[in-house]
Amino acid sequence: MPTQSKLPCQPRFDFRDHRAIVTGGSRGIGWAIADALGDAGAQVSVFDVDEPDRLEKHRFVRIDIADSNSVRAAMAEFSKAPTLLVNNAGITRDRSIAKMSDTDWATVLNVNLTGSFNMIRAVAPRMAEQGFGRIVNITSINGLRGKFGQANYSAAKAGLIGLTKTAARELGSKGITVNAVAPRMVMTDMVRMLPEEILVAAVDEAVLRDLAEPQDVSNAVLFLLSDAARCITGEILRVDSGQYI
Repeated sequence: MPTQSKLPCQPRFDFRDHRAIVTGGSRGIGWAIADALGDAGAQVSVFDVDEPDRLEKHRFVRIDIADSNSVRAAMAEFSKAPTLLVNNAGITRDRSIAKMSDTDWATVLNVNLTGSFNMIRAVAPRMAEQGFGRIVNITSINGLRGKFGQANYSAAKAGLIGLTKTAARELGSKGITVNAVAPRMVMTDMVRMLPEEILVAAVDEAVLRDLAEPQDVSNAVLFLLSDAARCITGEILRVDSGQYI
């Protein structure tokens, strides 16, 4: 089992006067990111198909980001352009290639990759108008290395890396940075319910004996969204306890 260490400290960031969108922000890593942004002063809108258990902090928008018309309609409701976008929404439909259905393949690609494309395409022009924007995409080390049983997920996350670098090139001259964070096993409530042998295997694969907590990912995301990373774009920051090495 992973070593039980105290939660990482929360770095001090100031996002007052910022308007943030976090997709897939109703739980897990997305909720940690939304909460961290809110605690740092940002106005946060959570885009998700499922309503979070707690809504007192953030605005919730029920939306399927794989539907480009829904994304355009949601963005039209913003009187002021967002300054920060975190593309976190993602799903899995794990099967070996031989057993993977057309639906398994298409559904994961549509949410994990096309959904992020839809969001970037919708927010980028409005960010460009104000001459400022920060975009962070949540990819995975499995988009860098592949993973047995995750052809759809790994392909989508690899595509998200290519999308990150292309968007960084296209949008940099408009004052917009685009980066990605690549976690692997993160100790969300859902992951903690996995069989012990899966968690042990993840620990054995990692260099550090502590697997990442959601706050470890949110710390990396907030850094890339902050002025401390103003000259960083097109980068992939791994938060994986050394699993990729």
